[in-house]
Formats: sequence, structure tokens, C-alpha cells
Amino acid sequence: MTALKLQAKKAEAAIRKFRHRRVLVLGDLMLDKYIWGTVSRISPEAPVPVVEVNKSTSALGGAGNVGHNLESLGAAPLLVGVVGDDEEGLWIKKHVPDGRGIFVDPGRPTTVKTRIIAHHQQVVRVDQEKKHAFALEMEERIVRFVRKENFAGIIISDYHKGIVTPSLMARVLPFAAEARIPVFVDPKVENFTLYSPITFISPNHHEAERVLRHPCRTDAEVVLAGDEILAMISCRYLILKRGEQGMSIFEQGKKPVHIPTIAREVFDVTGAGDTVIATAALALLGGMSIKDAAVMANAAAGVVVGKIGTATCTPEELLAAIANL
Repeated sequence: MTALKLQAKKAEAAIRKFRHRRVLVLGDLMLDKYIWGTVSRISPEAPVPVVEVNKSTSALGGAGNVGHNLESLGAAPLLVGVVGDDEEGLWIKKHVPDGRGIFVDPGRPTTVKTRIIAHHQQVVRVDQEKKHAFALEMEERIVRFVRKENFAGIIISDYHKGIVTPSLMARVLPFAAEARIPVFVDPKVENFTLYSPITFISPNHHEAERVLRHPCRTDAEVVLAGDEILAMISCRYLILKRGEQGMSIFEQGKKPVHIPTIAREVFDVTGAGDTVIATAALALLGGMSIKDAAVMANAAAGVVVGKIGTATCTPEELLAAIANL
């Protein structure tokens, strides 16, 4: 592993470029609900804990959390996706900085993940969702919207809930390539072959193992996996997220680099991948190298895993994390 450093002045200059950077986020929008409480006894009805509720909170999830991370870092996200005609969908539209690209589908519910947290531990998660692809009419609305807007880059936040389809990718990605708009993808295994051509992709090692059907743990296995992924899709950069083993950085035509994770107490990994893609995309759009972008994304992820629930990283937190590398 190579402990890459990033000079404070360089980091500060890069983060200043984050401000007001307009980035379109196309993906699966969700609402993350949290029920916070305490446990003092086991239910007499079944061997499960009884959670006494103290409070409930809501946060943007999925592609919404990518947008929230961009906003927290000072950028101007434009979210594009679909919600249901329900209270949860209305909540999402009200809590994004620009919701013009969020369309309502009365025929399906907003995706909601409800997590019950007791004593800083997740007890259970309940999902409300429908995963089938959206109707062609909805795809037409999305494509029309994307083509008429102005933005510096596109982040595709795929949670395999119906937004990413072969037909949509076949229309959006060639448009972006022709317009020379960089595209950054946080992938799902089921749609991996659809992401081409793109600028950057950031799978984790579990996803790489499922796509390639071989282990992806040692440096040698990861190098093989990275080469295979770059041969599979048209992509300039790859960051392969390796959990406690850090990240591996790949660039077409160059030797891969492995960087360690930031050593700190991990409370919750929820949404850490959203933080990585948001930070790396902003860094690359600002002209940073893929190595520096990865260091910055790694530092931002180290901040959010130290928080409970769906979290974001501020410029001040990011600079402090980089200074402590």
C-alpha cells in the first residue's frame, strides 16, 4: 500500500473549485427514515429486542444522498429521477436544492428504507420499493430533461431500483460522450455492462467479485480485476473500493496504485459510497489527477463512516481529514 499525501494548499485550492459546480445526478432516489431509541428488554412475544422510540428523522437516500454530499461540499447538484405520488416523494422534492428533474410516477411508491437504531447499532431495516423498470414515457421525460440542461458532469447513482436500463443508458451515455460531458458511475452488478462509454467507475470489491466471478481481496487479485473491468467497459478511470483494505486506483495505460484506508473508528458505512463518488467526481471535474481525487474521496469517506446514519462531509471536515493523513 502507498500512503499518498495531498498538500493542504492543493486541497484547499481544489475544494474552492467545488463551489457552485453544477453536477447532474441521475439515479434511484430514496428516502432514508431513521427510528432512534433504546433497548432495555426482550419481547415476551418473540426473541427480539423491544425498542423504545426517542425520535424519528428522515434523510435523502440513494441518488439523493449523492446530491446531498455534493451540496454539502459546496457544489450545485441537479437531481434527476422518479418518486411516487406519496408523502415520501413530496418530502424528497422539498428537500433537494433543485427538484425540476424529479418526476412523479403514480403507479409505484417512493423507495423508502426505514432503519431502527438503538444504542448506536442498527437493529433492523425495512424496505418499501418496487424494482421494475420505468415506463418508456418516463424515460422520454428524463432524456429530454438531461439534453436541455447545462452541467459540468453526470453522476449515475445506480441502486438497481429501475432507473438504469439498457435503453436509457444507450441514449444518455452517447449524448454525454458527444457533448464531452464526463460521466461518473457508482455501479450495480446487474447493470455493469451498460456503463460504456464513461469517464470513471467506483465498484467495491464485493461487486467486482460478483461481476468477474473470482476473488478480489489480495493486491494481485485486485490488479487482475481492475484490468478486466477496464477491458470490459470503455472507461478512463477506476477506483476499486476495498473496505478496510483501502482503495486501488486504475488509469488506462498506467500502473495501478493501492492506498490504505484512513484508520478511525467506524460507526456506520451507510452512504459511504455516495460520498466517494461525489467527492471524486468534483475533484476530477476541478482538474485533479485520479490519485489526488482518490485520496480526497478516501478522506471524505473516513469522515462519514465516523457518523451514525446517512451522512455527508463538509469542506472543513474534508480539509481536517486530509491534514491528518
